[in-house]
Amino acid sequence: MAADQEQEQEQRRRLLDVASRFPLPTGCRFSYGTAGFRADGATMAPAVCRAGILAALRSLKLASAAVGIVITASHNPIGDNGVKIADPDGGMMDQQWEPFAAALANAPDPDALLQLVLQFVKDEGIPLGGHHTAQVLLGRDTRPTGEYLLDAALQGINAILGAQAIDMGILTTPQLHWMVRSKNKGIKASESDYFTQLINSFRRMLELLPKDKGGDELAKKLIVDGANGIGGVKLEQIKAELSGLDIIVRNSGKEGEGILNHLCGADFVQKERVTPHGFGPEDVGVRCASLDGDADRLVYFQMSSSSDNKVDLVDGDKILSLFALFIREQLDVINNNGNQVDKSLPARLGIVQTAYANGASTQFLKGLGLEVVFTPTGVKYLHKKALEYDIGIYFEANGHGTVVFSEDFISQLESLSNDLSSQAANCSAQYHAAMRLMAATQLINQAVGDALSGLLLVEAILQYKRWSFQNWCELYSDLPSRQLKVKVVDRSSIVTTDAETKVSQPSSLQELIDKETANYTQGRCFVRPSGTEDVVRVYAEASTQVEADSLAKSVAHHVERLLG
Repeated sequence: MAADQEQEQEQRRRLLDVASRFPLPTGCRFSYGTAGFRADGATMAPAVCRAGILAALRSLKLASAAVGIVITASHNPIGDNGVKIADPDGGMMDQQWEPFAAALANAPDPDALLQLVLQFVKDEGIPLGGHHTAQVLLGRDTRPTGEYLLDAALQGINAILGAQAIDMGILTTPQLHWMVRSKNKGIKASESDYFTQLINSFRRMLELLPKDKGGDELAKKLIVDGANGIGGVKLEQIKAELSGLDIIVRNSGKEGEGILNHLCGADFVQKERVTPHGFGPEDVGVRCASLDGDADRLVYFQMSSSSDNKVDLVDGDKILSLFALFIREQLDVINNNGNQVDKSLPARLGIVQTAYANGASTQFLKGLGLEVVFTPTGVKYLHKKALEYDIGIYFEANGHGTVVFSEDFISQLESLSNDLSSQAANCSAQYHAAMRLMAATQLINQAVGDALSGLLLVEAILQYKRWSFQNWCELYSDLPSRQLKVKVVDRSSIVTTDAETKVSQPSSLQELIDKETANYTQGRCFVRPSGTEDVVRVYAEASTQVEADSLAKSVAHHVERLLG
């Protein structure tokens, strides 16, 4: 009993000590969202330290399962930094813990922090006191404040008795998520294991290319904009082992090549629709890809003319469409093999989008007979919905997304592959389709959107289909769109429903939106409150840019009049 009291006193002392070492900066207020905590890197240490405490408590709550911490501000400018927590499945931290995360980060003094933690562990039944261990894996990107913030996270983790911190080094965000997922599945989880899985599954995909497909040899050259971040660094490490691809990395993060996310990266290319820094007239007609700063977003582009820097863009919607076509094609080959009825592979394939997905992509996917569903904006909603299917594919237009396969589907696929292999059917189209799907489940990072694994799956599918960049571009033509922001007094005065596509409060606003939209061919418009500032975002689409602009402007005017 005395030992327990000593442990309890030691735990209290550690929490008070660490909180006093990292006092909250005056005027700072942190909120935990899809991106975790994010702010100017110089002000982030208290929030990162407290995220360390939070991650250790999360691991204790989940029976000592490994939890992850990533120190990154993704596509934000180099001066910013942030921290987010990965749950044991490699996904984002359970939303139910977000209010506690915010309260912990904003606890005004050491005593308030201690009381908050003690109350929370009591309410949640978390075993505090060193009798149980907690495991936290840490990763960070290349930002200059990363090392300093890593130390703050370590101090936070070590403030919880029995917590063990494992520094996995400088990584892409998706690598750390993959490592957490793998560790909890009991499989090897080092960086070299991640690379080996990517390289081997990509090689397997190329080995399974149909030998009878006609067409010219696809251009193997690919120029990748690494956003001067960690993704470029990692791609440089493995590109020599990716046979069948000639990869040139620009904005690779090397000293003197440029600044992280400045005039480069997936976010810049997708929003501005121009070439990133370091690209010029000699790149016209070459297939190019762009990663963001922590390599969890991917877009493709091509310069069509040497007279300007405009690009033809392939965003997340078209990457999703390519993946959906490929997976659907393999399932069709497996299931429509006439005399092999008993070997069919039943699978519910679901496409998950947000209201920001271009209407042309939704129409294209529905035209293929695919099931398309919508969720509110945010990866956490998309990923959760995708898990309801045997195969769920989700992407945001910004290039963040992935494919998830259910355990049950993978086990049926393995069983089918083994049956076909043992029945001397291993030359059949059905066997090859099953093996291609098997390789895809290994190549794609199922924990989270991953620009490196996504890029390799895109390249493998383009080679499989013998498609040029142009073929891919021409799947469908995006409808012109316009996004506007309207400043409002209180963003909470607008309430949406139906995955943010309709307004329920104020009730008159939806009628006005419907009335305006009806004036335009292929018109579509929705409004939603920002998650971070007192603005309402307006999105409009129509058959021409002039009409899309006009629709957005009209609706913005109504929002301003009612809520401004």
